[in-house]
Amino acid sequence: MSGTNETQALGRDRIRKLFDLRSSYNAVSGGDFTDDPYPVWHELRERAVVHEGTVHELTGVHRPLRFQGLPLPDRPHFSVFGYAALDEIYRNSEVFSSSEGDTDPNSTAVANSMLSMDGTRHRRYRALVQPSFVPARAQWWITNWIQHTVHNLIDGFAEEGRAELNVDFCAAIPVLTITGSFGVPVEQALDVREALHNPAEVVAMLAPIVAARRESPQDDLISVLTQAELKDDDGTTHRLSDAEIYSFALLLLFAGSGTTWKQMGITITALLQRPDLLRAVNEDRSLLRPAIEEALRWMPTDPMFSRHVTRDTDFHGTHLPAGSVVHLCLGSANRDPARWERPDEYDITRRMKASFAFGGGPHVCLGMHVARAEIRIGIEALLDRLPNLRLDPDRDQPRFIGMYERGVTEIPVVFG
Repeated sequence: MSGTNETQALGRDRIRKLFDLRSSYNAVSGGDFTDDPYPVWHELRERAVVHEGTVHELTGVHRPLRFQGLPLPDRPHFSVFGYAALDEIYRNSEVFSSSEGDTDPNSTAVANSMLSMDGTRHRRYRALVQPSFVPARAQWWITNWIQHTVHNLIDGFAEEGRAELNVDFCAAIPVLTITGSFGVPVEQALDVREALHNPAEVVAMLAPIVAARRESPQDDLISVLTQAELKDDDGTTHRLSDAEIYSFALLLLFAGSGTTWKQMGITITALLQRPDLLRAVNEDRSLLRPAIEEALRWMPTDPMFSRHVTRDTDFHGTHLPAGSVVHLCLGSANRDPARWERPDEYDITRRMKASFAFGGGPHVCLGMHVARAEIRIGIEALLDRLPNLRLDPDRDQPRFIGMYERGVTEIPVVFG
């Protein structure tokens, strides 16, 4: 299928609805937030490592938002802004749990996936799919889905001399990659993305694929899940139930289609806004890796995640009662001057250090190597195929927006 037909099959208007952060679909997580939150986060971090309240309230947004650990209005909420403090939390899942309670293995929801598991149970479930996401497996993703998708999309606008990369490119790559790895046809990819807030609809679309892969496995991710065997506490093994597969699938679909496109847009925009740097990366592709890693540090697309306090504890001078929710401001931690000099600068020459762009600890993002591969292959293809790529001076320039989902508005470019 050509890039033009692939984009048409998805539907550009539907892509814009689902992937424009300012749309009502994304406003529930603060996608319409247009200020720069970093000056406020710096000031908060300088005053104290821990503050009472949610990140968005402390930043000046006084309306309910939904994201991990939100809204839970009946719980005390605290927010943490320093790198070292976040590192402590990620390393102590006994006190700072990923789950607010026991998960239900018979329920099909992201909340009942390994995202909400800790300890041995989390390790067992993660180990089932971890081999499909290790760095050595990146080429499997590139060959089977990423490369094909990237070049088909560029085919759709390469002859036009201009494009809007957020819709025409960035938004489509991850959703087509992850749904493709599940055996979902291109024309249903956005149906899956749109239905993620209604798990029953996603299950209905995946059920025939799961049934078919149980009978006849193929070289895809659904087959990995249907053939995986989980060892119980007593040493016996069993195949995953349909409910467990659907919970896995919902988590992977939600993460795989909902984050990488924003981070890719952030990285592309950071380079386009610095033409000399873009030119240097084009001439020396070894600079692309530090350019991507620096964008991940400088502006992570999901700058907050949450943990649940399991027992009363004193943390950096603040008492956290059992049952409270602690919000980890990754965006602030990634610009902590105690760890990075000139942290507000986008500088690809700085010595690379681990950041929290993909979280940390046992729950570090499962798909981070796939995400890096998507961003790298995508940018390399743009540079290879679109000579003299630059921002369109006649269009509104991209702006960074969003509270709990950071990204850019449009990325209008011209080339040739």
